[in-house]
Amino acid sequence: MANTATRLITLIMLLQRRPNQKAAELAEQLGVSVRTVHRYVAMLDEMGIPVYSERGPYGGFSLVRGYRMPPLGFTPEEAVAVHLGTSLVGEMWGRLYQDAAQGALAKLDNVLPDEQRHEVAWARRTLLATGMHRADHELLAPDLEKLRRAVRERQRVRMVYRGRSQPEPLQRDVDPYALIHRWGWWYGIGHCHLRGAIRSFRVDRITELALLDQTFDIPDDFDVHAYLATEPHVQPRVRARLRFAPEAALQALDDRTFWETIEEQADGSVVVTLATPSLKAAARTALSYAPHAVVLEPEELRSLLHERARAIVAQYEAAG
Repeated sequence: MANTATRLITLIMLLQRRPNQKAAELAEQLGVSVRTVHRYVAMLDEMGIPVYSERGPYGGFSLVRGYRMPPLGFTPEEAVAVHLGTSLVGEMWGRLYQDAAQGALAKLDNVLPDEQRHEVAWARRTLLATGMHRADHELLAPDLEKLRRAVRERQRVRMVYRGRSQPEPLQRDVDPYALIHRWGWWYGIGHCHLRGAIRSFRVDRITELALLDQTFDIPDDFDVHAYLATEPHVQPRVRARLRFAPEAALQALDDRTFWETIEEQADGSVVVTLATPSLKAAARTALSYAPHAVVLEPEELRSLLHERARAIVAQYEAAG
């Protein structure tokens, strides 16, 4: 019933925003069938909400001219959700949206009744999201502001960028399509003219950034969610199996989000499957658990770890 109530409110707001909408359009926006839309319209009619329909190619459902939905109240949970969301914006974007976040929270506190205000005060003390950035957010703020403007205005940028394990940075002209916060880092995603393809750029690796006069259009078929799901450099290409000794089994279980599969063995050991984009990435993870985890396969990873272990021993022997 809660979903139905929410969709009825959303339907009213959709019709209030734009009249003469087809049932199929409304169904797509609400995520329901056309038949359900007609049922919702009948429910609104029973509630006294003045919805009418016009036939013809330019017709559709509309609210009676002049009707406005009265201001909505929040349940305590909804008030907390708005507060948490606004606080998260301030945490994620820092000073870029900090004033706007604080202003929104002040307005929220001003209109909430006592019950909701007490619930928000409880959430402020007990439900927190912090430490979301791996890089110094204040240092990133100027570049984030430029990239935000470039994305908003569809303005090309010129950056000097140092890629991973790339000793010398390269100059690139980029059409930025989106800004993404992922795994604790900020990324700009867009068309790189140097590579002639869509690429992602970690913002803390940009050493110089300037907005250019050229503008661009985002391709109609670009979907940032689809790109992130198939981003080439994060797709798993290497799958490895590691065995954690019984005394290290809890360590493997505590880090279960790292593993594709977990198999607890009769002797107390744990065998896990690790999926990574490259052999080097798999080696870094495996070495971080040494000597408590042993790679079972693939053989190429075992050989690489053997080489690195010998190099580590030689380095420390040389240093005395």
